[in-house]
Amino acid sequence: MTRNATRRALIGVGLAAAIGMTSLAGCSSASEDAGSGGAGGNAEDVTAYQGVRSLSNAYHANWVEGGELFGEWAGVEVHTITDEADSQRQLSQIQALGTSGEIYALNVDPNTSSDTEAIVNAVTDAGGFVVTQWNKPDDLFPWDVSDNWVAHISFDGRTSGQEVSEALFEKMGGEGGVIALQGILDNVPAKQRFEGLQNALEDYPGIELLEDQTANYSRSEGLSVTQTLLAKYGDQITGVWAANDEMALGAVEALRAAGLEGEIPVVGFDAVPEALEAIQEGDSGYIATVSTDPWWQGSAALSLAYQAATGEIDVSELSHEERAFYGEQTVVTADNVTDFLEAPPLEQLVPDLEDPWARSQGPIEP
Repeated sequence: MTRNATRRALIGVGLAAAIGMTSLAGCSSASEDAGSGGAGGNAEDVTAYQGVRSLSNAYHANWVEGGELFGEWAGVEVHTITDEADSQRQLSQIQALGTSGEIYALNVDPNTSSDTEAIVNAVTDAGGFVVTQWNKPDDLFPWDVSDNWVAHISFDGRTSGQEVSEALFEKMGGEGGVIALQGILDNVPAKQRFEGLQNALEDYPGIELLEDQTANYSRSEGLSVTQTLLAKYGDQITGVWAANDEMALGAVEALRAAGLEGEIPVVGFDAVPEALEAIQEGDSGYIATVSTDPWWQGSAALSLAYQAATGEIDVSELSHEERAFYGEQTVVTADNVTDFLEAPPLEQLVPDLEDPWARSQGPIEP
């Protein structure tokens, strides 16, 4: 997306001036006009939060690390809340953020699409500012709710799902049987990624989808489901597709236990460190994953919410394209894996912190 250079410069300079006055570590009084959006507060009055599923999930751990890089740049303390995939717990935690009267900025990954409306309404009621990622109902957009729901960021799983499936099918020689491990079923990326797999299957008539089952983004469930399907289909399975790396790594464990490690190619999503290491080493059968750059997700999106909370961005002046957009994603294979093994240095992220739309790949259309 082409951004207005003047606005970009003013945001960067204005935020730098605001955050230069203080190091944020706690809470203060809330805006008198809670829920109105647009006005924001002084930098010293704003608390920054990340809301993720679990720090035991390497993808979300990298997301949180990205938030810490934002905090280092902005001179603020970033707090993390985790919900362990419990939607009610996630909502209760977010509802609690506003009870102390603080103005806050929140960058959150709702567990499912059906969770999003309650989350953004809770933030609006408290006078906070939130950027959501990945999950929302197809017919609900930030401008339908309030200026407190600053933006929604997602990634087109249909595109990445098809591309990583094609990498798997090419490794399989264009023929054979594949099993698919799906994520949480009421989850936008899970649905889109599986749709991408189905689109790829149309172009590879020699590949048969033997069966798909949900493993809920869990490594342990990925292990058990793969073991079940191995027992059912045996040597008909010549490829494994998983909607995230945790499930794919569970599948690798199942293949290892069956004496098949390295013989059956496996693909996943999220580019977690263990998956990247497996791709680099090349002996486990793990051939590809997809990176959405969780460090960027944790830093640039939090910067967007924070700039709205401090008033450096007036949400009411943003276009629809600036409030619902797709981010960049990359299929990672042995050819480019070294580019994704470590967190980027802060100086590499600074342009994205100053301009959170710099990597936009276009609008999420109604």
